[in-house]
Amino acid sequence: MLLEIINSPSDLKKLKPEQLPGLAAEVRTFLLDTVSMTGGHLASNLGTVELSIALHYCFDSPNDKIIWDVGHQAYTHKILTGRRDRFHTQRQYKGISGFPKRCESEHDAFGVGHASTSISAGLGMAAAAGIDGKRNHSIAVIGDGSLTGGMAFEALNQAGHLKKNLIVILNDNEMSISKNVGAFSAFISRKMTGVYYRDLKKEMQTLLKHIPAFGTDILHFARRAENSLKGFLTPGALFEALGFDYIGPLDGHNLEQLVDVFKNINELDGPLLVHVMTTKGKGYKPAEETPAKYHGVGTFDVATGKGAPKSDIKSYTDLFGETLVQLAAEDPKIIAITAAMPDGTGLNTFSQRFPERFFDVGIAEQHAMTFAAGLAAEGFKPVAAIYSTFVQRAYDQVFHDICLQNLPVTIAMDRAGLVGDDGPTHHGAFDLSYLRHLPGISIMAPKDENELRHMLKTAIYSGVPMALRYPRGAGYGIALDRELKCLEIGKGEQMLDGTDLAIVAIGSTVYPALKAAEALRIHGISAAVVNARFVKPLDNELLLSVARQSGMIMTVEENALQGGFGSAVLELLYDNNLQNVIVRRLGLPDHYIEQGSQAQLRKDVGIDADGIIAAAIEFMK
Repeated sequence: MLLEIINSPSDLKKLKPEQLPGLAAEVRTFLLDTVSMTGGHLASNLGTVELSIALHYCFDSPNDKIIWDVGHQAYTHKILTGRRDRFHTQRQYKGISGFPKRCESEHDAFGVGHASTSISAGLGMAAAAGIDGKRNHSIAVIGDGSLTGGMAFEALNQAGHLKKNLIVILNDNEMSISKNVGAFSAFISRKMTGVYYRDLKKEMQTLLKHIPAFGTDILHFARRAENSLKGFLTPGALFEALGFDYIGPLDGHNLEQLVDVFKNINELDGPLLVHVMTTKGKGYKPAEETPAKYHGVGTFDVATGKGAPKSDIKSYTDLFGETLVQLAAEDPKIIAITAAMPDGTGLNTFSQRFPERFFDVGIAEQHAMTFAAGLAAEGFKPVAAIYSTFVQRAYDQVFHDICLQNLPVTIAMDRAGLVGDDGPTHHGAFDLSYLRHLPGISIMAPKDENELRHMLKTAIYSGVPMALRYPRGAGYGIALDRELKCLEIGKGEQMLDGTDLAIVAIGSTVYPALKAAEALRIHGISAAVVNARFVKPLDNELLLSVARQSGMIMTVEENALQGGFGSAVLELLYDNNLQNVIVRRLGLPDHYIEQGSQAQLRKDVGIDADGIIAAAIEFMK
């Protein structure tokens, strides 16, 4: 077994070139065996096995800086850089991260959990090397999906101008998480259907067909390249116009070819772009056939490709998508927008039912918000469904293009709070804090899936900028109301009466608060429970009433404590001269929270039922 002797890139370099394909096969087997047991990002990593091996075989990490974009394609990189023995802990509680992480290894040059950052970071490192007089390389490995992000093009533009020693590897697998969209694809398509290109293509096909032995193989590869996002010839013109020397496209699974090219460019200076074509799910038929299904997987059986049985209880994401379809069937003004995540945000059915009212803008959250604002300005009801952690990337657009102009855009923030195994880059831990202070916006969070459905209708018909946050995972399996209704904005609900203490919870913490209140009665503590529903505007009347009644309030939220829901309640009490009311806030602490199951992480930070009980008993003392 070759893989067993590879504990660092220096070990890899001891192999002969003809041994590398065998190593690639062993890595694929290792990936399948491990990820099938732990879950994780599979298809993208099966597609970058040879690319990762060739990079570490030809370059000198950590002296040469390899930056992965997005980091979920870096599993082979982790295996080759001393983490094979710990790889079974990836994305597990207290295990290694599923993404590159600077504190985890000297070979992780940059932490990457969000898309489109690698070229900017790599250029910064290349500029630093130039100032320090170093001759090392900065290598940014970016997927075609990440290249749809505007930040990537900003970096390409500056890199071509600075002429630093930067290598950009474009990993083109013809598919990001979802089909790439936009003017970039259209540009390539137009060029490749021009008269000159078509005439040249016909002549090349005729020539290749008459070359004995391998002409047909070359033609097959050229056709595949033609159908990819970037095409076979024209990307060179685009990237060279930006100041890069263009190389490719290369077969990303041909190790001999990759090694030869990488060794050659090791001696070159200036910005280079190497176009590498790979296949998502390479070597595992189910993942090759349905790469989107195997992008992020739970545990599964390698022989059949089947995962563990799904819960009968629908997820918040699925119910969001179903409810939006229901509302859109009745209102032709409703528009759905996603940033390259139609499946992840539950919008696949909407895209099929109402294709003319569905827009996937690519990995471009900033554009998504302003695009939605433009639709709203023309009388439509846009719903932008984006993970909470990615809405962070569009803060200025929410401020300037939506709130400042009071445009009725619904921002549906999936994966709010602790998301689990993807860890700190993906936790939606800050949205209440960074949105609450914006004038004009309303923010709400449902206690369960039924309330989510009513809140979605409320947001769409509110006539104001509205943010709706909801957690990852299944709901509670409660009965769903047949008729959707609009809730009164800024009105909470008191779910339990009590005289000693008021527990005021928001979103995912409401049911744990109810469970805790029932248990507290055994300890002789009479606790009221309020489902706040709205973070902004607060239900002033209800909250002031329970504050005056008990004199003690405990707030519970799945958001950072700084500037979050508890802070809003404190401000309310202060503004109404109730400084004598004693307040205890429960929420996410002032540090980044690592990966682990949602239940484990909620337990760790003390916002599950047991944590609320313990905090309440201590508070009452």
